[in-house]
Amino acid sequence: MNVKGHVTLKNFFIFNSNYGPREGEEEKKTLYFFPSTTDIDSQIKAIGLCEAVVKFTETFSDKPCEALHTQKTKQLFLEAEPDFWIIMTVAVPFSKKEKDDQSYYEYREEDVQNSVYRAVLLQTYKMFKLFNGTFVNILERSGGDISSLKHRLEHFYSRYLLTLKLHQSDLLDVFNGISFLPLDKNTYLQIQCLINRLEALFPTIKYTAFLYNDQLVWSGLEQDDMRTMYKYLTTSLFPSHLDQELHGSSTRSSMTAPGGTHFGKFVTGPSNLDDSSSLGKVPRVFIQSDTENEECYLLVYKALSASICMLISVNSTMNFDFFRTVDGFLGAQMSKVASDISEQYPRKSVASNTDPQFKYVYFNHMNLAQKTTVHIDIRKLSGVNIPQETLRLLGDINSDLTRDNEDGETIVKTASDFWVVGKKSDQREFYVVINQKNANLIEINEEVKKLCSTHLNSIFFLD
Repeated sequence: MNVKGHVTLKNFFIFNSNYGPREGEEEKKTLYFFPSTTDIDSQIKAIGLCEAVVKFTETFSDKPCEALHTQKTKQLFLEAEPDFWIIMTVAVPFSKKEKDDQSYYEYREEDVQNSVYRAVLLQTYKMFKLFNGTFVNILERSGGDISSLKHRLEHFYSRYLLTLKLHQSDLLDVFNGISFLPLDKNTYLQIQCLINRLEALFPTIKYTAFLYNDQLVWSGLEQDDMRTMYKYLTTSLFPSHLDQELHGSSTRSSMTAPGGTHFGKFVTGPSNLDDSSSLGKVPRVFIQSDTENEECYLLVYKALSASICMLISVNSTMNFDFFRTVDGFLGAQMSKVASDISEQYPRKSVASNTDPQFKYVYFNHMNLAQKTTVHIDIRKLSGVNIPQETLRLLGDINSDLTRDNEDGETIVKTASDFWVVGKKSDQREFYVVINQKNANLIEINEEVKKLCSTHLNSIFFLD
């Protein structure tokens, strides 16, 4: 009998020790606790233990505590803002085995990699900050009302934590990169011209981003803002909109405009421009680009496979006429641009296919560009096409290269005869899995060089 467990979320909580400094006031430290059914005494004990661990580790290092390991759990620590701690505890996977007619559990702590799950924890904070602003900013806007902060934490995390797929977390969560779509110069300039005209015609649009098939083409946002926005768009907003379309919720698929039929529609905003009562919902987001916690409306418009995201000042008026005017400007032009891209997109896709013997992950720290053939799809809905043990090995190699903070290379041969190579150079990282049993080290090194020159245009290494 061999029953395998999965990585699961045991608890998740946020606290600030300054809010309950005296004995008997400990429960005031708790700002949010999941699961909500946990009794107060257990919450106080969990937070007290974390406080003790943080204080104890401060005596040995200037760096804050990052993780606490036990046989059955791993606890990840993040000081998101000064004195505001976010803690996530995950259950370690296990196997139920039998020996001499006795059952026992074998815990596999190597399945829970600190770097991966700390990245997941950091993402939970960045996603909260995107829709609510920083903890300190919420308190400032509410005049120091802690209950206002608690309400926002409860409202966001009670929903967001249910969407976490911890058992699918891997190296891509560490990078949290962006998949870019390379285009020819003429098409790229056509998109740039469209965005310039859009922003000139509608001055309230402060930032713009253009995507095609979940790949970024152009962005006017700062990198860190775009990284979080990209994660939200590709893993939440676009998939939910697609589900609505598949279930027939979208009421308008095309419209006749002066330039001909177009296929433009709002993803956020009015679902039907023929009905003035269907204004829809436009989410608010907080951007850290020009000024910290700058609040904007997120208006998303889509035509075929192309999407344009417009961040609009919250001080502007967004009535039904505004949406109609935006639609009148974007509809036909977005439809034409999407058609132009689709003509060259299949060729790009075919050109990017790699030899089945090679699977790789590439990440560029300078522009956050990310490419993977290890994952069947970029959103990791269909899993990976290499063994899980090999995927974890990629994470281990990444941790080693990151720890030294220097350029380097690691080559490993696994027990299942896979060759795994990790390289870091000039702010770029490249990991490749090669399925060649009888190859030697020299041959593998040559194959990696050949792969880089073929698929990454020789831009990576400084040989």
